[in-house]
Amino acid sequence: MSHSSLMPAADLLSAVWQQHWLGSLCSKAAAGQPQILALSGAQGAGKSTLAARLAGAFQQAGISAVEVSLDDYYFSKSQRQQLAATVHPLLRWRGVPGTHHIERLAADLSAHLAGRPVAWPQFDKATDDCRADRPATSHSLLILEGWCLGALPQSDEALAIPVNRLEQQQDLDGRFRHYVNQQLTHWYQPLWPRFDALLFLAAPDWPTVLGWRQQQETALWQARGLGMSTTELQFFMQLFERYSRAMLAGQLQSGSCRLSLRADRTPLL
Repeated sequence: MSHSSLMPAADLLSAVWQQHWLGSLCSKAAAGQPQILALSGAQGAGKSTLAARLAGAFQQAGISAVEVSLDDYYFSKSQRQQLAATVHPLLRWRGVPGTHHIERLAADLSAHLAGRPVAWPQFDKATDDCRADRPATSHSLLILEGWCLGALPQSDEALAIPVNRLEQQQDLDGRFRHYVNQQLTHWYQPLWPRFDALLFLAAPDWPTVLGWRQQQETALWQARGLGMSTTELQFFMQLFERYSRAMLAGQLQSGSCRLSLRADRTPLL
């Protein structure tokens, strides 16, 4: 599989570039008012590649931009092992709200909005552990991408109903679900209003997301010789299913812009 097969089509970049809210964001950033553009969407939707392309387009327009992933804020492997031992075994896996350095993200967003340099973190998915921070830089525009940006907490009634086999068999008392939901409520959702714009890339359905994520893992194996097995990936994706399905169904932060994608990642306009 070529790397290009994982990239969003060029017309996706064009579709985003034509969004009505982008002009205001560009004008404010160009005037020296730091802005935050959030890109959300399930795994494999093309968020990171789109973020890089957008950053390049902004640079060509004379606006200093940097792309950062929520994934780079994951706890280290040892920190997640401690969470697994003290809260719930499923928290040894990265991904869900409660497995990120969310307080650091909040501080970094504040620094960016104040015009101060930020040393953005980095995470290596192949080794499942943290890397050294990037050198500190300041920019007019931050493009932050992450699968759960804009996600909303769920009711106790919704949490009571398992959405897959993992929740049925490994979260019998709902402790994992309630912990993740609590983290989303108290630490993540309060960050969403800081975004000047939030774009959600909507996959056609959950099975398409699973196929996209398998493509990513195959590419990782080819590039690094490291990654998850098919069985591990199937297990892993169940951790994301609850909120991913909810977001696809429209449960998103108020004011979000939804851009629906076909299975080949081209936009439905």
